[in-house]
Amino acid sequence: MKISTRGRYGIRLMLALALNYEKGTIPLKAIAKDQGISEKYLEQIINPLTKSGLVKSFRGAQGGYTLTNHPSETTVGEVLRVLEGSLSPVDCVDHPNCANSDHCVSLSVWRKMKEALDEVVDGITLADMAQEYAEKNPDATEFFRCEG
Repeated sequence: MKISTRGRYGIRLMLALALNYEKGTIPLKAIAKDQGISEKYLEQIINPLTKSGLVKSFRGAQGGYTLTNHPSETTVGEVLRVLEGSLSPVDCVDHPNCANSDHCVSLSVWRKMKEALDEVVDGITLADMAQEYAEKNPDATEFFRCEG
């Protein structure tokens, strides 16, 4: 399974918000500039994150975006599911409507893969990522740069 650019940039966006959680809102323009990502593309990413309740938006001169909850309360899995949809390697894991699903051996493989992936992404919070970033970048100030 591959995570799309939308998912990767969404994680970077959410990490920027997590790193600045205690500092108030951040304009999307600032994140776009810091990350070298088109502001228009980030607008497409932030909208579902806002609609899902993971991010709050504020209008006005001091407007911008912030996480709805503390970074320790949001997992990578939540973000990816909002942006990517199901993390199942094949559709039949989520929708076992195949006539062979009762006898399909490969279905058990796909289920185990999904369970393993879910365990990983649901076990990592934005706070975990922010802490790792701080450890790897002790001189960093507000934003961060990541090519992942």
